[in-house]
Amino acid sequence: MKLMAGNSNLPLAQAIASYLEIPLTQANVRRFADEEIFVEILENVRGEDVFVLQSTAYPANDNLMELLIMIDALRRASAKRITAVLPYFGYARQDRKPGPRTPISAKLVANLITTAGANRVLSVDLHAGQIQGFFDIPTDNLFAAPVMSEDIKARFSDKNLMVVSPDVGGVVRARALAKRLENAPLAIVDKRREKAGESEVMNIIGDVEGRFCILIDDIVDSAGTLCNAAAALKAAGAEGVVAYCTHGVLSGGAVARVDGSELSELVITDSIGNHAIVGEAQRIRHLTIAPLIAEAIRRIADESSVSSLFD
Repeated sequence: MKLMAGNSNLPLAQAIASYLEIPLTQANVRRFADEEIFVEILENVRGEDVFVLQSTAYPANDNLMELLIMIDALRRASAKRITAVLPYFGYARQDRKPGPRTPISAKLVANLITTAGANRVLSVDLHAGQIQGFFDIPTDNLFAAPVMSEDIKARFSDKNLMVVSPDVGGVVRARALAKRLENAPLAIVDKRREKAGESEVMNIIGDVEGRFCILIDDIVDSAGTLCNAAAALKAAGAEGVVAYCTHGVLSGGAVARVDGSELSELVITDSIGNHAIVGEAQRIRHLTIAPLIAEAIRRIADESSVSSLFD
């Protein structure tokens, strides 16, 4: 097999290549003066099983277009099978019509990836499980919960843990993590969002007094939801609050918001290449998911079970 990486998250791609002990495929991915993207593959890929590593995070449209052009270049170079590896799948939050005359952009992006020539997709913690059904090609959705649970056990095993979902929609995710933490109790933050980008915590379902709370979510963008939830939990008597999120989008003033919040720490994975921004933060820490993705890639290439990674 061969690994090919776009420019969105080269440190993660290099870590995956190091784990698999194979070099990244030599390719020239650059821009013309008018910002058009040009891709030239500098190795023979005819008949190869190629995995294209690219997160479609900020700048989302540039990174998505880069992915599509890389896939097209591989298809025209006669690659045997092309797997789009998306540690972070952008546009995933637009997975339904929230109102009249609005798009379902996640489905559109799925169609674009398929039309470009991808034969299968590998992603991590899709925002909604039904996005797998948006693709008409095989799609594997990995979970970061095993990586997070190991970190929680290593750091907070002496605490009276409680897993907290920051909204009702994340209960399944929170329950899965609680199960891995020896069936830790579960609480839910009841939140009402008045408009996009703003959240207001209304109530906490569950007794968090004296508990060390682990907030779990898939995406942290503005961090308003997590910071409001942390404040509400502390007000309800929680001993401390730590948040674990797979995808650290961290747009706008999110880093400053986290540093000034009731959160003791925000732990994110390296699915998005924002290492410089996170490096300046006081309370944000990275967990790597390179071994998880690399092992899934190995199993796909070997035609063995991917789901057994989470048994």
